Amino acid sequence: MTMYPLLQAAAEVAGYNKNYMGAWGMMGAGIGAGLAIIGAGLGIGRVGGQAVEGMARQPEIAGQIQTAALIFAAFIEGAALFAVVVAFQIQGKF
Repeated sequence: MTMYPLLQAAAEVAGYNKNYMGAWGMMGAGIGAGLAIIGAGLGIGRVGGQAVEGMARQPEIAGQIQTAALIFAAFIEGAALFAVVVAFQIQGKF
C-alpha cells in the first residue's frame, strides 16, 4: 500500500507527465487488442480444423461435432471481444 505513493513521487521527479504516460497506455491498449484478435483467430482456426478432421474420421456424428465447434468458437469470440473492450477502456483513460 505504501509503495504506490513512492512510485508516483518517483515518476513526478523523473519528469513523466500525463502525456508521456498516456502514450504508453495507448501503446499497451493497441498491443493488447492486437494480441486478443490474433489469439482468437488462432483459436477459431484450430477449432475449425479439428472439427473438420473429426467429421472426416467419424461422419456419423458430424452434427454433434459441428454443434460443439460452433459453441467453442462463440466462447473464443466472446473472450476476444471482452479483451478488446478492456483494451479500448484503457485507451479511453488517456
